[in-house]
Amino acid sequence: MSEKISWEVVLFLSVSHALRAEKLLKAAGIPCKLIPVPRHLSSDCGVCLRFEPSLRPRVEATLKDRVETGAILPL
Repeated sequence: MSEKISWEVVLFLSVSHALRAEKLLKAAGIPCKLIPVPRHLSSDCGVCLRFEPSLRPRVEATLKDRVETGAILPL
C-alpha cells in the first residue's frame, strides 16, 4: 500500500510571477512544479507552484522580497 504524498502550493496574482518564482526556486535547488490551480482553491492566476511541505521555509526565504506571492496553502 503506497503512502499518500502531501503537497503545499504557492498561489500567485499573475502567470509572470509564477514563472519567475519557478525559475528562482529551481536555481536554488528547490524541487517544485507548476500546476493548474486546484478548483477548491481561489486564485486570480491559473497556475500555482507545488512543493513538499518540508521545503516551505526554503521556499518562503527564496521568494521573499523577490516575487509577489499570494497564499501558501496545503493541497
